[in-house]
Amino acid sequence: MSALVIVLVLLPLLGAAVCGALVKGGRDASAKSLGFAVSLVELVLVAVVWGLFDPSAPTRFQGESSVEWIPAFGVSFSLGLDGIALAMIALLAVLVPIVIAYTSFTQAAERFPDGPDGEPRGAGGFVALMLSLQGVLVALFAATDVFVFYVMFEVMLVPMYFIIGRFGGARRQYAAVKFFLYSFLGGLIMLGSVIGIYVASGTRLGAATFDWAELQRLAAQLPESTQIFLFLGFFAAFAIKAPLVPLHTWLPDAGAQAPIGGGVILVGVLDKVGVFGFLRYCLPLFPLASQTLAPLVLVLSVIGVLYGALLAAMQTDMKRFVSYTSIAHFGFIGLGIFAFSQQAVAGSALYMVNHGISTAMLFLVVGMLAARGGSTQIADYGGVGKIAPVLAGLFLVAGLTTLSLPGTNSFVSEFLVLIGSWPREPVYTVIATVGIIFAALYVLWVYQRTMTGPLRGEAVVGGGPGAATARALAGGPGFSDTVDTDPPDATRRARFGDLSGREIGVLAPLVLLIFLLGFFPQPLLDVINPAVSATMSEVGVADPVGPNGVAR
Repeated sequence: MSALVIVLVLLPLLGAAVCGALVKGGRDASAKSLGFAVSLVELVLVAVVWGLFDPSAPTRFQGESSVEWIPAFGVSFSLGLDGIALAMIALLAVLVPIVIAYTSFTQAAERFPDGPDGEPRGAGGFVALMLSLQGVLVALFAATDVFVFYVMFEVMLVPMYFIIGRFGGARRQYAAVKFFLYSFLGGLIMLGSVIGIYVASGTRLGAATFDWAELQRLAAQLPESTQIFLFLGFFAAFAIKAPLVPLHTWLPDAGAQAPIGGGVILVGVLDKVGVFGFLRYCLPLFPLASQTLAPLVLVLSVIGVLYGALLAAMQTDMKRFVSYTSIAHFGFIGLGIFAFSQQAVAGSALYMVNHGISTAMLFLVVGMLAARGGSTQIADYGGVGKIAPVLAGLFLVAGLTTLSLPGTNSFVSEFLVLIGSWPREPVYTVIATVGIIFAALYVLWVYQRTMTGPLRGEAVVGGGPGAATARALAGGPGFSDTVDTDPPDATRRARFGDLSGREIGVLAPLVLLIFLLGFFPQPLLDVINPAVSATMSEVGVADPVGPNGVAR
């Protein structure tokens, strides 16, 4: 399996290079087709690796490989998979072909901004950047050398910077620079801790190393004060990336200005690097510091749940709305991780996957709506369900999984986090539960305003003399369908258009996963749980929940 893990890293990188060459040669259509084919092959290979992965294996990592990279500093390009890393790589493998198909082959695909020479930008360049980002993220999740992880953590910023900066909205340059500076600053702070733990390993182990397994053995020898110092360097980078409040301010801008496909990967996968880092690095390498500083993280997490929910309810732009809902969900993930129970941590790891699926669904539906109406403003829509019932129905599915309705994938994750957190952290759990009520309010509010009620908004009704008259009579951008000069519903339906077969095909895998993982999450939990158990053992905190699910 080790060879397959290496191929999972190299294949998208090679595909990105070829796609880039095709774009440079003026063969944009070929680049899109090749990129989609490469992403499908990657998905098949991930499925093979998933089949070969043995959750009952006694070792933490499977498919390990190592090649000397910088011998003078003991750095090796080392890869290996545990269940959490495999789950994140599988999520990425599912979302990338969906994003490429949406961007390249559907009528909802955005028209990207023109280049500096006035030439229109095709999707081929976007596809090349997406594949390069996939390759880097696979290497990051699979890294078992801390230095390799750090390098990938920084390198992943480059393709996402260009995805936002070249293919995003009107304020794309501002959002891209803000995203890059926040993440790069976090990376520099983490570098200090990476160097610190390398020096400490030389002192305590006799030979300095970046190997994760050796550094985990070092954890038992480091005093708490040293662990706290090193923990904070890693935590700062991961809290920015997650993002936790108050280090979240880059995400709404980046999410709003990124192209829809870029937003799917940004919020669905790339941000999970932060919470993945908590599980892979903060807890196992600094167990004493993790326990000491857990109250700080719990406070930030529950603040994020409430703050993200309240800000989501106040948004007027649907892409910013999705970004703020994600901040609230990241708060639940942080709560589960630092509650230090098997159920809660497993729920958080599962939440990482399920949130990626739910956010992808919501982002894509928003993109399909905006492609028809030419706007992401909530006030520009109303009564869409009358003229695009399939779009409205899938918007509802995306909303219901976002608010964690029982039967959808997110419910299982949220339930495990809350029931696992309660025995150890009842106060924080109760406060976080209030966020569930807010989620129902902001999701249903957006759905009601855009999909139900009378037809309103220029985006839905369309232009022309009738729309102008209606707008004047209504006294604002939102207007009623009761004005005589408005076109009849049949004309509106023809103008606006419901989802096409290709668009339904793009969303169908996500709908399937939403309900499949909502009713049958155990296969995914079986893969995740061994890594969660190992992490709990490394932290050294007794599980407050007994094997029968009852608090000890």
